[in-house]
Amino acid sequence: MASIKRLSLILMTTCAGAALSACDGASDIASPGTGGNVIINNPPATPTPTPTPTPTPVVTPANACPTIADPQGLTEGDGSNRTIIGTSGEYLICTLPARINVSVNLPNIEGLVYRLAGRVDVGTDQGATSTNTAVTLSIEPGVVIYGGTGVSWLAVNRGNKINAVGTPDKPIIFTSRDNVAGIATENSSGQWGGVVLMGRAPITDCTITPGATPGTAACERQTEGAVDPAVYGGANSADSSGTMQYVQIRYSGYVLSSNNELQSLTTEGVGTGTKLDHIMSYNSSDDAVEMFGGSVNMKYFVAVGAEDDNLDTDTGVQANLQFVLAAQRPGIGDAMIEADSDNSADGDTPRQDTRLANFTFLQRSTSGSDLAAMLIRGGADYALANGVVVSPDLTCLRISRPQTIAATGTDENGPPLFRSVAMQCGTPKYLGAGGVTDAEVAAVFGAGANNNSDTHSSTLSGFVNGANETAVTAFDVTTLSAFFSDTAYIGAVKDANDTWWQGWTCTSATLAFAGSSACTSLPTN
Repeated sequence: MASIKRLSLILMTTCAGAALSACDGASDIASPGTGGNVIINNPPATPTPTPTPTPTPVVTPANACPTIADPQGLTEGDGSNRTIIGTSGEYLICTLPARINVSVNLPNIEGLVYRLAGRVDVGTDQGATSTNTAVTLSIEPGVVIYGGTGVSWLAVNRGNKINAVGTPDKPIIFTSRDNVAGIATENSSGQWGGVVLMGRAPITDCTITPGATPGTAACERQTEGAVDPAVYGGANSADSSGTMQYVQIRYSGYVLSSNNELQSLTTEGVGTGTKLDHIMSYNSSDDAVEMFGGSVNMKYFVAVGAEDDNLDTDTGVQANLQFVLAAQRPGIGDAMIEADSDNSADGDTPRQDTRLANFTFLQRSTSGSDLAAMLIRGGADYALANGVVVSPDLTCLRISRPQTIAATGTDENGPPLFRSVAMQCGTPKYLGAGGVTDAEVAAVFGAGANNNSDTHSSTLSGFVNGANETAVTAFDVTTLSAFFSDTAYIGAVKDANDTWWQGWTCTSATLAFAGSSACTSLPTN
């Protein structure tokens, strides 16, 4: 009661001093618990945190591996684990046999990936003079095949075929275990081997039977670095190793032996019956593609992040390539083009004869053993038309050895031919080597026609032509080969409406492809 009297006194004094008519004295004040109108507001209780929901995996593992025609069948797991968990979910592992002896089909099944435990052979070698097709490996759109640890690669032997046909929205993906597990980064590379196609078309540099006549069935070679026989070469320029369309090959380039690495895609004695288009190489530790001899036709090729060359052509290849887009990671990589023969076989006939049309090269390396965006040597014939080369820190064109510019070849009497090629280059712009002077290289490029200016300043929007590229008059590439599509523009991508690259590629910081999924993860559609 004493405390209440003191409180009443304080309030009466305050009301008097403030002349507040609303103060009626102590009669309206009640002690707590007496039923008066004093309300005590305690601080609200801390709410119980809402638990973070466990994300539902997008992908759950399939129940079982499919049955294939080969009696060996597929093996569940990798020897230790039945499944593999990645950022997209969990996948059942189905391991292919070491050698496929019967034509098989690999279906696309949700929650399932196929595994190469090591070298996987498609059929056995049928020899240089055979005409049959023994085994065909068919792969459905959307299938993912990964290389296990160690020397894992797919070897399609002579007289056998691959039928890997994806679609724009369901590309077939060859990749590494780390990529499936979600731990590969945009700087990863060399995590498995790659895809090797061996055919019965003519080659040079005969190593199995030294002294054999190049271009004949007696001229054969062994795949570089392969421990077991992996032979190619023959006399059938129309030979078929099958079809690859809408295919990605990621994180490849495993070392087979000293100075011998596999590429994303290696063609060896492949003939014109082989159909190759819409193929992407991503982060190969060696070349994006290397072509050893044969007669190769390919359209719509994308090379991103190769740590050696992007187009490496060798041993007398006769190649037609159109719509090629290549970009290096900053500061990493060698040449965009390396064309030659083995040193011991320079100038062998049939001489290499490669024709390249509608290409865009983004050379971002600041060094490299080839010291140039494009290196042509070894008596190679080469024709380049409707191209864009951006190489601000390196020489654009290097030509080595007198036989490369001698008037003894097939394209314009030998020297490399340039038509409507726009180049933005470092200093020096041209570089000679091995008996060729810088001035002779400049003269080879300058001998071109059809608005062939080497004073180009790039206005590319990423990899899409800008105003300066659009201003260059295109060359009629159908005069080089009936294989080529006629275009009215230079470069690989005409404008923003030209979207042949969209969807089936993967996107990265090196080269961003709108509408494509990330290279570091697997698509879930």
